Amino acid sequence: MDQYFESYEELDIHQLMLSDKTRVLAYKNAIFNLKEKIQNKIVMDIGAGSGILSILCAQVGAKKVYAVEASMLAKNIEQVSIENNVQDKVEVIHSKVEDICPGSLEKVDIIVSEWMGFYLVHEGMLDSVLFARDNFLHKDGLLFPSIAKLYASPCQIPSMYKFWNNVCGVSMRCMGKDYRKTKSLKPEVLLVNQDDLLAESKLLAWLDLNCVSIEELNLLGGEDYVVVCKEDGRFQGMCIWFAVEFPDGSELSTGPHDEATHWKQTAIVLPEDIEVMRNEPVAFKLELKRDSSYPRRYNMELTLLDAEEVDHDIPCDCHMTKCIVTKKYIDELDGSESHAAESIENCI
Repeated sequence: MDQYFESYEELDIHQLMLSDKTRVLAYKNAIFNLKEKIQNKIVMDIGAGSGILSILCAQVGAKKVYAVEASMLAKNIEQVSIENNVQDKVEVIHSKVEDICPGSLEKVDIIVSEWMGFYLVHEGMLDSVLFARDNFLHKDGLLFPSIAKLYASPCQIPSMYKFWNNVCGVSMRCMGKDYRKTKSLKPEVLLVNQDDLLAESKLLAWLDLNCVSIEELNLLGGEDYVVVCKEDGRFQGMCIWFAVEFPDGSELSTGPHDEATHWKQTAIVLPEDIEVMRNEPVAFKLELKRDSSYPRRYNMELTLLDAEEVDHDIPCDCHMTKCIVTKKYIDELDGSESHAAESIENCI
């Protein structure tokens, strides 16, 4: 058995995920909101885990639910389905979905899966969902969730940076510098306070799960981005989070502005502070590349760019002269157009 699947046999992991009310209720509400779309339909639950999504689909009237689980937890799903009196609807398939012969099952109407990892794509489980979509889902079938979005914003991380300044009256800034360098070598999973976001977020990736390909997941981000700082502060890292949308239009978001989840946020830690001012532009390039030797992992690369050399949004609120002039021109143009429209109305 793959070590990845063995790790999910630990019930502590499932207790952590099931205790995440934001996560569980987002799925439950989406399923119950669209129960008329699920009633008398065939559902496939990819990576069913504890079986809770399979049970919820059965409870709203699904005709059949294929609970696909590769780990030994598949036995638990059978017991949970009996405990909830839906054993006649839930069929547990102890297998990787990729190992199921496409011709051995009837096409399904709906795929549900809680596949998201840290920074959305860690663990690479979305690949399995897309495989199931291409091989088992009806052409007009539904995916829960159906849209995924990845965001990033520069941030402060005071919990990590201030600690070493004063440890019971002893200054350890020199050790703090080494600590930061170590932390900057790999992404850090933590909760970022919404007040420590320095700018509006940028959308790194928008994935329509109905049509995105596995190859498109090999590289996320990669463009040049410019954000404008909303206040003075210390640029100490790049905060990354995700949101997913369900077919009923509801959303599960994991950002600093949202209810905390077990995913928290992911931060790329800078080795040193960068002082920033209100209306100062921060330019960066952030890439998430799939690791060729371990496809369930991604390598992140953050490059800070010269804001003078990168195209800004139009209009842009930063303090650079070119953006101030451009914004003023647009404002004057809008004003003249409004005046011309009023003149025409008066003539009429």
